[in-house]
Amino acid sequence: MKNDLLQKIKTAYENRDLKALDTLATPAFREINKNNDFRSVLMLSCNNIKHLSKIEQLEAECIMLNLEDGVSPQDKSFALVLCAIFLKEHQESNKKIVVRVNALDEGGYEEITYLNQFMPDAVRVPKIRNKDEVKRIRALLHDDIELHLSIETADAWHNLSSLKIDKRVTTFYLGILDLFADIKLSQSLIRRDNPTMLYMLSHFLITCKTMGVKPVSFVYQDFKNLEEFSKWVELEKNMGYDAKGCISPQQVLHVNSIFVDEEKELERAQIIIKLYEMHAQEGVTGFVDEEFGFIDEPVYKGALALISKVSISS
Repeated sequence: MKNDLLQKIKTAYENRDLKALDTLATPAFREINKNNDFRSVLMLSCNNIKHLSKIEQLEAECIMLNLEDGVSPQDKSFALVLCAIFLKEHQESNKKIVVRVNALDEGGYEEITYLNQFMPDAVRVPKIRNKDEVKRIRALLHDDIELHLSIETADAWHNLSSLKIDKRVTTFYLGILDLFADIKLSQSLIRRDNPTMLYMLSHFLITCKTMGVKPVSFVYQDFKNLEEFSKWVELEKNMGYDAKGCISPQQVLHVNSIFVDEEKELERAQIIIKLYEMHAQEGVTGFVDEEFGFIDEPVYKGALALISKVSISS
């Protein structure tokens, strides 16, 4: 993002000038990233311009632009416009960019309607309860935008196997804190040695997998306790998970390093190299692949580095 545009954004936000901010949010075409192999999902509050301006520098493979928790009621309208501006400024990205809207009865429907103009890769809806709500969202959401759901209510848990109503519903996130609160279980039960917790992780994983939905494990709130966080990620990997929500860049690094399928990564790198070199011969050094998302020279060099690393180690 250009410095002059970033300064305009900061000035309008600091002056609480929503009208000036809105003039910067002009709808623009975005290349949808259809890749769902992401491991780390990093939450970024949409009222934090400093964090939003560093999207491409982050190690996370999926960026969750958050309009819900962490954004005060008086800041939500500003956060929505800021979200739109940064979507516009990332018309192509090798990161999955998802927007978490507010609950449907708290402005979610209106936010989805507005965001259709800016084409995020996916919209994540919290507090979902049943397939009728999912149908209403799908009728409203642009056909090219994926629908992701937060499973964090008793109703959603009860109706879990019925929530994938079509192929655009691709990803479920386990919101364990809200879910435990809604079913009246103490959060002290969220321990690696607790059978109830292990059952819930297993049930969520298997139900998602049998429906063809990507399951993303819960956010671990104690972001400073990386040792315990890593133990959770190791447990979840051994169960069959390959993605987890994160709230800090340090958590992202741990997730990326633990959720590694070396054979799969090697195969992916080889395909990326072939695709890039094939396009480069035609003078194209940045393009979108339906399976692997946006591929450019940095992505190509990363794939070459991985192949080189494997060759040296073997």
